[in-house]
Order: sequence, then C-alpha cells, then structure tokens
Amino acid sequence: MRLLHTMLRVGNLERSLAFYQDVLGMKLLRRTDYPEGRFTLVFVGYGDEKDTAVLELTHNWDTESYELGTGYGHIAVEVDDAAAACDAARAKGGKVTREAGPMKHGTTVIAFIEDPDGYKIEFIQKGRR
Repeated sequence: MRLLHTMLRVGNLERSLAFYQDVLGMKLLRRTDYPEGRFTLVFVGYGDEKDTAVLELTHNWDTESYELGTGYGHIAVEVDDAAAACDAARAKGGKVTREAGPMKHGTTVIAFIEDPDGYKIEFIQKGRR
C-alpha cells in the first residue's frame, strides 16, 4: 500500500490553483470536470502521481466557502482490491462507511473507512485511470 493523495475542498478553484502553483511551486497534474455532479477535481503536486503523493482540490461549483473544519476531505490509499481492503479493515475493527464500488459520476472503484476520530480514508482500487 502507499499514500496517494490528500483532498481539500476549495471555494474558489482558480485562486487555489494560483496558490498551489505559484506560491508552493506545485504542477497541475490533471483536471476533470463532472458537470452532472457539479464539481471539478484538480490534482497538483511535485511529481507524477504514479511516484509521489499529491493534493486533490475538490471544487463543488455551488459552494463558495467552507468552515475550516469542513474543508478537510480524506486521505487516499491505493489498494489492489477495494472490497478486500474493506473486509480486512472491518476484521480489524475498522468502520466501513462506503462499501467498494464505482465512484458517483465515474468508474473508479473506491471505498471509505473512518479512523477512530472520524477522519475519512479512501481506498482507491489500482487500475483507476
């Protein structure tokens, strides 16, 4: 397993992109709009996603700002099999909050569990792109 990305919800995507690119020197790695879901996912980082952990900026088109506590999203971990990862986590006392299956408005197989404090961890099945 390896850490894939951390997700933050942003109110103004262009402002956030300018900060992460211009201030922190990250590169825009990919951007995908989901018109049916009214959101955009942007991935930025210092290296290729296949080699390094990156940052996912999620822009929900109808939300201009977030309270700091709701801005945090999740930690993502790449797994061979999302359903098996859920089973393994559950067997060790983990709380599965979303069973493995395709993401809404997409085909990537994902699942979510929670840590003891309620922070989300996303399992993303290999072969997602």
